[in-house]
Amino acid sequence: MAQAHSPDANVYFVPHSSRWPFLGSIALFVTMIGIASWMNEVSWGPISFFVGIALLCGVLFGWFGDVIRESVAGHYNKQVDTSFRMGMVWFIFSEVMFFGAFFGALFYARQLALPWLGGEGDGVMTHSLLWNSFSNAWPTNGPGTIGGEFQTIPAWGLPLLNTMILLTSGVTVTIAHHALKAGHRAQLLLFLGLTVLLGCVFLFFQAEEYIHAYRDLNLTLGSGIYGSTFFMLTGFHGAHVTLGTIMLAVIWFRCLKGHFTKDNHFAFEAVAWYWHFVDVVWLGLFLFVYVL
Repeated sequence: MAQAHSPDANVYFVPHSSRWPFLGSIALFVTMIGIASWMNEVSWGPISFFVGIALLCGVLFGWFGDVIRESVAGHYNKQVDTSFRMGMVWFIFSEVMFFGAFFGALFYARQLALPWLGGEGDGVMTHSLLWNSFSNAWPTNGPGTIGGEFQTIPAWGLPLLNTMILLTSGVTVTIAHHALKAGHRAQLLLFLGLTVLLGCVFLFFQAEEYIHAYRDLNLTLGSGIYGSTFFMLTGFHGAHVTLGTIMLAVIWFRCLKGHFTKDNHFAFEAVAWYWHFVDVVWLGLFLFVYVL
């Protein structure tokens, strides 16, 4: 992320040839082969998945390390800073579309597919001939009760607590941002550290929720359309919280080393944007997955 400006504002910094994109593609390929094999109960699937994750972590550590060194060395100017900002905006937009697809699947299942299977509209004959015992009710495991009976997680327990945790983390990261712009180093480190801690607490409670769902409620990824949309939405959100927490931790160490100034700290801003996006997605999840 752009931090320091080059003395020549008219020169756009072009980095040297990098090996990281090639190595990153290999790491992603190994990871996806691993997770696909794991889900299909292939014995070496978990090993391949974790090897891919380890490779990916190594690539990201090296790649972002190069970017940080270039930034600290003063290679970036206002043009590069603008490029980083545009790149982050488009990245977050792509994430909006990503979650929009899963929210769309949830909407389609609840508002269109279930009424059709229950005999409404053009689904009268399908209901009469194939699924005459199926009733249009949510949550559902679909016709044929795929995955067996299950119970849902009450919205006003851990989900509400996690909502409060994420909303609080949005406040702490904003306070940290204002402290950075005001030059208050101790306040910056305190509230940014609290944000990292709140992210970790959120992930801990989500893991507890998943364990409870699988062990006690028979709510699994195979529990029909409700189980699949529940775990896809909350699981991918949890992955984004994990990534955001790691990024916030890296920014905390960079703040500790004095990499940012009150006027030049886009790396911090980019992670804050991402974290606020994660907060907003969770509010949608809490409303449409847990409450309604």
